[in-house]
Amino acid sequence: MAACYSQEKFNATSYDAMAFVIITLQTFAGMWINGFIVSVLCVAWVKKKIFNSNEKILLFLGCCRFVYLCIMCVYSFMSIIFPHCIYVHPIPQIFSYILSFLDSSNVWVSACLCGFYCIKIANFQHTFFIYLKVKIDRIVPWLLFASVLLAQVTGIIGYDLTDRTLFQNINSTDTILFRTLSVRIDEHIFLMFLIIAFKSTTAFMVVVFFTLLLLFSLWRHKRRMQANSMRNLNMDAHIKAIKSILLFICIYSISFTGFILILISSTTKKTIPMFYILIFHFALPVLHSLILIFSNPKLKKALLRTLAFLKWKFLKG
Repeated sequence: MAACYSQEKFNATSYDAMAFVIITLQTFAGMWINGFIVSVLCVAWVKKKIFNSNEKILLFLGCCRFVYLCIMCVYSFMSIIFPHCIYVHPIPQIFSYILSFLDSSNVWVSACLCGFYCIKIANFQHTFFIYLKVKIDRIVPWLLFASVLLAQVTGIIGYDLTDRTLFQNINSTDTILFRTLSVRIDEHIFLMFLIIAFKSTTAFMVVVFFTLLLLFSLWRHKRRMQANSMRNLNMDAHIKAIKSILLFICIYSISFTGFILILISSTTKKTIPMFYILIFHFALPVLHSLILIFSNPKLKKALLRTLAFLKWKFLKG
């Protein structure tokens, strides 16, 4: 019996260590990829002094993801090296606010980017859609501003949630008065979790809606070209775009599943290994950014040029 228990404990520790290594690699890869996107766009802006709407969204998204992964690294480092200092007021509340704000910004700006691509690329003859296609460049700054406001609300909820949770854990007692207070805090925490879940679900539904519209438009255009026997580079580009969109929605669904699992493990007594949840949750900042690089000619060209330079330096060294 003892041997079996030791073997199970060893396997659990091995799986946790493996998951920790994967998360660490994902984090540093995401920092490098999103830092690359930000640097390329900033250099291009300094040279040309022109910034289109697509680049504005990509720059904002890259900055949010890069800072989010950096803060996560700092938080993980402090929780390992200084485990007691991480719970000193108001350090956990501040970390919760910043991470909630950046994570919500990542979600909403991703939804804005998906909507922007749909409006720019899709071809529908509806009057309102044509109006959006004409006005989308003026709407983009307001969409980013609205994303920041929604992320601000999420950050405040995250701060209050952490503050109340720590207060409940620290001040738990057997008196009737504090039992009543604890029940009220539980109800308040559950309400905040519902608000956060509603926010993320809404953003996910927006992404799915615009993705399905874009896929339908591209598929209809591809069928039209096939009917006219127009096999050309334009059709190949449409097929590549469809594959990229399908891959993106799969990655976004995996990340959303990880977020839902985090909420379930936080609000119920079910023990779900957090490392495995975070592996799914961190898939979006890494893989989606890679898709954005290879679907953008400027970023793809800069990446290939950078990799060629690094290969030349390595062979020369």
